[in-house]
Amino acid sequence: MATHQSQLNAQTQARTMAQTMAQTMAGLNLIQQALSIYDRDLFLVVSNRPFREMFDLPKALVTPGAPFADTIRFLASRGEYGPVDDVDELVRQRVQQARAFEPHYMERTRDNGRTIAVEGSPLPQGGWVTVYTDITRPRQQEQLLRARSEELSDQLIEYAEELSASNRQLAASNAALEEAKRQLTDSEARIRLTSEMMPAHIAHVDLDRLYTYSNRQLKTVMPGSSSDVLGHHIRDALGDQAYTAIQPNLDAAFNGKPSIFEFDHELSTRRIRVAFTPDGARRDINGVYILSMDVTEETQTRVALQQTHRREMAAHLTSGLAHDFSNLLTIILGMQSQLSRMTLPEKAGDLIEATLSAARRGGTLLGRIADMTSAREVTLEPTNLDALLTELKTLITPTLSENVSLRITNAVDQRALMLDSGMVQDSLLNLILNARDACGHSGEISVHAKTVKDTWVDLCVADTGTGFSDAALEHALEPFYTTKGGEGSGLGLSMVYNMTKLSGGRVTLANHGNGARVTLRLPLRQNLPPIKPGLVLLVEDSPDLRASVRDMLTQSGHTVIEAASASEARALINELPDITLVLSDITLEGSETGIDLCDQIAQQHPIIMMTSLATDHPLHQQAATRAPVLQKPFSATALNAALTAALQTEVHP
Repeated sequence: MATHQSQLNAQTQARTMAQTMAQTMAGLNLIQQALSIYDRDLFLVVSNRPFREMFDLPKALVTPGAPFADTIRFLASRGEYGPVDDVDELVRQRVQQARAFEPHYMERTRDNGRTIAVEGSPLPQGGWVTVYTDITRPRQQEQLLRARSEELSDQLIEYAEELSASNRQLAASNAALEEAKRQLTDSEARIRLTSEMMPAHIAHVDLDRLYTYSNRQLKTVMPGSSSDVLGHHIRDALGDQAYTAIQPNLDAAFNGKPSIFEFDHELSTRRIRVAFTPDGARRDINGVYILSMDVTEETQTRVALQQTHRREMAAHLTSGLAHDFSNLLTIILGMQSQLSRMTLPEKAGDLIEATLSAARRGGTLLGRIADMTSAREVTLEPTNLDALLTELKTLITPTLSENVSLRITNAVDQRALMLDSGMVQDSLLNLILNARDACGHSGEISVHAKTVKDTWVDLCVADTGTGFSDAALEHALEPFYTTKGGEGSGLGLSMVYNMTKLSGGRVTLANHGNGARVTLRLPLRQNLPPIKPGLVLLVEDSPDLRASVRDMLTQSGHTVIEAASASEARALINELPDITLVLSDITLEGSETGIDLCDQIAQQHPIIMMTSLATDHPLHQQAATRAPVLQKPFSATALNAALTAALQTEVHP
């Protein structure tokens, strides 16, 4: 959006400059003197109508960009300077004098008998302005006075008075011309300064496709190009590849058709947006205005946005399957939990554990799919940090060589903390594996947990490896950054960073005396005290899933009543005032959803929503604005944590 606004501002500036130049020219055409301005490279910048009429010049020589040498050659060939033996030599001398330009005043009698006064003055930006005044009549009056001074004494006074009046008019005109010249110089300087500050190349090419104006920003927009392009053909300025890319649109502009398009500038590997605007009507085109901008970053953002849309499409395609699969896994977990409490043959226990393990892996797979297609949510549950770190050591030790030691210390007291244990364990595993790779064949890895001012929990992983380079300290948390070459994905530390930020914490990278240190700082959340069992209304349209969740609730001591639709749930709420909490799926039987039920009963009872919909699904997002949402499949521990949090909030608002 910002880039598009810059382009609109640039086009507005171009139109304003064109209007200002048109108004200035109208004023210059009203004065009696002829005027011309040439730049430091001897190309015409501006001239007024009296200049063309006084010397009867063709249109090509009064068009901005016309070479000074061509004008001198035309005038000399027509006899403006009298008999000339060698026109080329005259042109060479005049050009040489012009390059060493100095202020001057001279009077010259033309081949047509008219006498003109020529006054030239240099400009601060280079080049010069010249004013031509026809003084034929004052000179004729002077000659007449000298020839007939005695017999025309009466007329002498009259002519003297007339001459004096003419001189006064001439002085006034010269003063006005000087003021116009000053204003023109200031205006040109302001316009050029403004245009040269713009992050775009503004230019004009004539019918011969030669640059007559440029704000000297071509090199900025297309690195590798030259900024001094006045008088050069556009093909020479841009190069063959760029000119070939723009030529069809440029040809169309010379035929009166404006256009805006983009092309790849191979020399600089940049993406360029170009706008061509014809200068004049279709049958009287004088050239083409050009506006070009570097839109490489905008293009990259657009491509990234398109990729995001593709990910959203993938999420929509998989969300339906994930919904059904999550329900099945929740049922399996619930039924296996029931079987594990029954008296069964000895081998049945192993089969039950294997089934539970497979179901948990299925839940992990769903989590990975969710990570690829939507943002991951934090699931806080009571966590014994000692047990988590012990399990972590069991998991990671087989991956370490004999000469790499692992030491884990826990200075956090034994109270249970509210953590997303899966996120914390995944993060620590990533960090220990990175530390192992940094140590090489031998070294020491330490994991230390401590509390900071009863506000934070710090989990610090240190090693005796090579430490972070300066570049790694700056970029290691960025996606796809890796120091392992082709062996690393560059996602490990990035995932650690994302998971820690989702939990409201932060990650710190540093080097210590013997290696690297990574610290995860997480909010210290105490486990809420247990709540008394109550009457829970379970609203779920799947009978199998209701049975599984009911079993989890009854094992925690709760009494459960069930409903399959929002209407059934409302009827039970009206009949049973002792309901302490409502646990409802988002999708239910009938036309009403769990969200509708939540809106109707939220003032009467605390409610928890549950769903297997993806986190970016519209219904999931709507539910999250109204009540806590429990993502399926979930364990009994996660369910109890959600119930405790909801009921504690109800008791202690």
